[in-house]
Amino acid sequence: MKRPLTTTMAILAATLLHAQQLHYPKAVKDGTVDNYFGETVADPYRWLENDTSQQTAAWVDAENRVTNAYLQRIPFRRKLLGRLTELTNYEKIGAPRKRHGKWYFYKNDGLQNQYVLYQMDRLGDQPRVFLDPNTLSADGTVALKGTYFSHNGRWMAYAVSRSGSDWQEFYVIDLSTGQRTADHIEWAKFSGAAWLGDGFYYSAYDRPEGGKEYSTVNEGMKIYYHKLGTPQSDDVLFYQNPTQPKRFYDVIVNDEETLMYLTESGAGAGNNLYVRDLRQPHSQFIQLTSDMDYQYYPVYDDGSTLWIYTNYGAPKGRIMTADLRRPGISHWRELIAEQQNTLNSFDVISRQLILNYSQDASDHAYVYSLDGQLRHEVALPSVGSVTFTGDKHGEECFYTFTSFTVPGTVYRYDIALNQSTPYAQPAVRFRQQDYETRQLFFQSKDGTRIPMFITYKKDRGQSSGAPRKPRPVYLYGYGGFNISLGPSFSATRIPFLEQGGIYAQVNLRGGSEYGEQWHLAGTKMQKQNVFDDFIAAAEYLIREGYTTSDLLAIVGGSNGGLLVGACMTQRPDLFRVAIPQVGVMDMLRYHKFTIGWNWASDYGTSDDSPEMFRYLRAYSPLHNLRPGTPYPATLVTTADHDDRVVPAHSFKFAATLQECQTATQQQSAEPLPPVLIRIDTKAGHGGGKPLAKVLEEQADIYSFILYNMGLKYK
Repeated sequence: MKRPLTTTMAILAATLLHAQQLHYPKAVKDGTVDNYFGETVADPYRWLENDTSQQTAAWVDAENRVTNAYLQRIPFRRKLLGRLTELTNYEKIGAPRKRHGKWYFYKNDGLQNQYVLYQMDRLGDQPRVFLDPNTLSADGTVALKGTYFSHNGRWMAYAVSRSGSDWQEFYVIDLSTGQRTADHIEWAKFSGAAWLGDGFYYSAYDRPEGGKEYSTVNEGMKIYYHKLGTPQSDDVLFYQNPTQPKRFYDVIVNDEETLMYLTESGAGAGNNLYVRDLRQPHSQFIQLTSDMDYQYYPVYDDGSTLWIYTNYGAPKGRIMTADLRRPGISHWRELIAEQQNTLNSFDVISRQLILNYSQDASDHAYVYSLDGQLRHEVALPSVGSVTFTGDKHGEECFYTFTSFTVPGTVYRYDIALNQSTPYAQPAVRFRQQDYETRQLFFQSKDGTRIPMFITYKKDRGQSSGAPRKPRPVYLYGYGGFNISLGPSFSATRIPFLEQGGIYAQVNLRGGSEYGEQWHLAGTKMQKQNVFDDFIAAAEYLIREGYTTSDLLAIVGGSNGGLLVGACMTQRPDLFRVAIPQVGVMDMLRYHKFTIGWNWASDYGTSDDSPEMFRYLRAYSPLHNLRPGTPYPATLVTTADHDDRVVPAHSFKFAATLQECQTATQQQSAEPLPPVLIRIDTKAGHGGGKPLAKVLEEQADIYSFILYNMGLKYK
């Protein structure tokens, strides 16, 4: 195993690596200035928001040429890509699920760009390909986003996205023949297919203006009903709310097609819930809730009683029941009370409630009867994350378990006996027993106790325990939108671990690890807590001897890209490398693109008040870059079809960062680290990205990290 260089050697090596300074593309500056409550803010690279202009295209091409040339010069990049490819080339199988007498499951043979959907007549039979997304495009950039079986067993709708965009298209397969019908739906977004008879409901927007498909604000979501065999132009408008154009609406129909639910979200951290009795002619929706600061999701129903998950009155979540005759929230009854740990998922399988709780960011699952009686805790293999698969009236139950050192393994689970049997266990080409995961706890700036997982290769001759010497660290976090980071496996981390690196995953405030209070502690005018937590994690790892500043890289995507951008501007001295991926970098204008308005519940907006504007400006990565400050080696990543966090965020941040680093270089006798932007094509925010593109990107990221730490790859 290669030992990391000493701090002095790392600095010397990095200086030699960057002796030949990069020449960044010239980005022209215009005179754009905005006025916020009487205060002016310059935005000289506003023109980069126009992602379809020739000027922006020329800048993107110039940036990619500089970045690609730099990455290709890294002497071990190709070898690292080869190892990544080797490690990823293993069979990956998902849990099977029964639908109308047939079994379906996803599988990837190893290096397929997209997972393939297979069908079996019975468990254990020879599977046959049912739907292969790899045949939908030559380069694997068409991804399968979801499958939806009709309740009568005749049809399956499926959604695809192209080039990583959030836009969805729906197609339909006749299950009796396996052939695709002529049905085709466009411009759906964040939608499933809710079947009712021989048709389904879906959520969509009006066709956007040409050339602005991936940047224009998404407003006015509508729900349509599509009757099979008819063109989309004949689809019936089922629901819209013109008074609230910036909200999401979705329909759910139960298996018996007796009840229909409507969810409304986008104006808070939760949603409103409505129900309609389809057995009553001309029935209308009944509103159950009226506060979108809390979550309300249907879990199960028996035709007269509704089982509902909510965190209303229970920040860590609980299960309640409602009588369909009086379904308003004031009449709900508590079935399973809030627990010490956070309820983060729920399933009904074989008429049993399976509730999954998070305890210090790892999963613990329990089986309850439908009347709320605890039966037993599920005996999971070890500390990790779990997802269950099964039908509410079916006999079979499966779960998929993973941890930092265990790839996704499918178990067949006997609920009555509380026994698990391995069903599909992947074989990855690495020695799992050589690696160890530990959970650490440290104090943030305000004294809050924060958890963090670290995974690393054990020292030679050591059965367990902390690494003996400082090592390179890949520090990852997210910290927002009530999203929890649990243990998970990724083959792409292994080459870094093999080199003696440490993968550190910190559970920041803003997530759901400890319930809604933990989430709120990292939102709006408490968002700085998230950055303080991440900085404190880095300081703890250095203080305890796990690493040094010269061996520390920080990485995060989307809201995590914001995290990296904020921390590298607040503490540029603390990190050697920064990788902000598809990040929200302009906190003053994020809400003016696609669905950015939906993030206001976590961030607030610059339009809210002078106080909110000043708070956002104080940490906005774009607005806190300063000439004269030496920033870490930085690789910004984004993609041309990202319509979740539009690439303008990364474009403007990279242009400004290069301008600042160039100005700083003119004042410094020593070469400064590179600041580059990697702009992928035919790719989006990350979902559905073909494996070939994933491997190329990961090779670039890990090569950039090791190279700028002054390390070699063996």
